[in-house]
Amino acid sequence: MRTVFDHWKYIFRNIWFVLPFAVMPALFLALSVDFPAIRRLAEGFFFGGFDCSFEDIFHAWSFIRFDSVLGVLYGVGNVVCLIFFTALLVAFAEKHMRIGKRTLSGIFSQLSGQILPISGILLFFIALYELWAVVLSAMLYAVCAIGSRGVAGTLFVFVILVFVFVLLYLISIFYLWLPCVQITGFRAYSAFLSSYRLVVGVRWRLILSLAISVVPLGLLLTGFSFLPEFFACLLAFIVYAFLYPSFVIRMETFYFETDKIDREDVLRSYKEL
Repeated sequence: MRTVFDHWKYIFRNIWFVLPFAVMPALFLALSVDFPAIRRLAEGFFFGGFDCSFEDIFHAWSFIRFDSVLGVLYGVGNVVCLIFFTALLVAFAEKHMRIGKRTLSGIFSQLSGQILPISGILLFFIALYELWAVVLSAMLYAVCAIGSRGVAGTLFVFVILVFVFVLLYLISIFYLWLPCVQITGFRAYSAFLSSYRLVVGVRWRLILSLAISVVPLGLLLTGFSFLPEFFACLLAFIVYAFLYPSFVIRMETFYFETDKIDREDVLRSYKEL
């Protein structure tokens, strides 16, 4: 279980260095959540009478909003922030773990050579998630059309559980791709092959680690949707401020472990950094 929670140890040990990278992505992630759509879907499940449209269901799962011009702007800002700050956070964590220094010097210079492959990988992740959300929404829309409330409710939960597992499994396949590109400098395809060979040995630990973050996130966002939207966004921002760096730092900790690279941030004394 050490590898499952090791990234949290890193985050809390370096909290004031990591959190600044998370502020803007967490803000746009929170603003991109369609809480009214989530609430309507939750009310249909808990109180019966599923009457949500396909658009409502999709908006509840997608983190790129299409419900308004402002929502589209939030979605664009979300993608831009994820690409830019993920590149910086990966560069910071990789430098810290490799040489043991928590400094910002040098991480911006890495962007020129790494921003294009990192952008491509992150856009691939986003497209994969949105495609998953479309298929899941179609399945849930079909389930909602079933007349029996008991059958519909049971299938609703079953479909979500199956699709969440499928999502986590798909993420695990590509999860070490980004740090492999960052650390090795391989071209995208070669880096994917190398990262996939590494992930095979830790796949189920990785899926467990991701599930520990993803499942509570879904439950929390559902609960937040019943609050006034301002407070829902505020609480979602706080949650994302920790879960976003968790998603990124986990990549580094798992990569260093699977590739058997010594972590200088662990070997050196905390006071010496």
